[in-house]
Amino acid sequence: MEKQSETSSPPQDLKRVVTMAGDVCLRNYTVRDIRDLKGKKQLTQILAFTPDEAAAAEAAGIDLINVRWNPLDPRESFAICNAAPRTFTTFCMPLTLCTSEQEALRIGFEAMEGGGDGIYCAWSLKFIEAMAKAGIPVQGHAGLVPRRSTWTGGLRAVGKTVAEAESIFNDFKNLEQAGAWSVECEVIPHRILSELTKRTSLVTVSLGSGDGGDVQFLFAQDILGDGPGPFPRHAKIYRDFHKMRQDMQKERIAAFSEFAADIRSGEYPAPENIVEIDDAVIEEFLARHPLPG
Repeated sequence: MEKQSETSSPPQDLKRVVTMAGDVCLRNYTVRDIRDLKGKKQLTQILAFTPDEAAAAEAAGIDLINVRWNPLDPRESFAICNAAPRTFTTFCMPLTLCTSEQEALRIGFEAMEGGGDGIYCAWSLKFIEAMAKAGIPVQGHAGLVPRRSTWTGGLRAVGKTVAEAESIFNDFKNLEQAGAWSVECEVIPHRILSELTKRTSLVTVSLGSGDGGDVQFLFAQDILGDGPGPFPRHAKIYRDFHKMRQDMQKERIAAFSEFAADIRSGEYPAPENIVEIDDAVIEEFLARHPLPG
């Protein structure tokens, strides 16, 4: 379940690290690298939903990958993580997954031992603090937190007033004090995030918050157009996977229909689809085993 281990000399620009499971691996970035790039270089990040998406992201040179943690079958999450063995990967924990600091630690360690480089946690400052004190790199969330959107007036931008901007600033400070190293900043006005980024030690990850963050983040399904929509305003659709999947389904139906029609008409199986034997073989078999009566 671990990301691919490496013991030989690492290729240029890759760092040798040891995971919490004790495996020696190569990564494109470490937490320190990402922190050192704050204010100097904007990195790219996607949320991958499948191993194919993760592998494609690594091949395309995406800097960072997020993977949703599946508490019912962590192997699915590990498979996505392992598909991009050299890319810094953060496991995103469901909001209601645990109810205590002890559970947060247990889940955090399990994910890290599976090859993760960090944990995303939008649960509580206590959970973040517990994991951070145990040495787990933890990312928080500020601005629009969709599953807490009832507190901020629904799915809307957060930070458009001085009071809201102050609240986000205070959230950053609380995350810093709790030991977080990074924060996802969702649908915050871009000029507010730009100023907040200058005023925090946290690595800021912009999701729909403009170019003022240290990292630009989008979901793979938004980039790929992989769904019926509607897609969020901040998404940029580069492909139309939804149409491709619909077209593929039409082709599946057509192929199955043609197969069934061939069976009914006797066109399948044709001579090229079957195995023949010499007449002498079948005649001898029939002689040995005549039909009853």
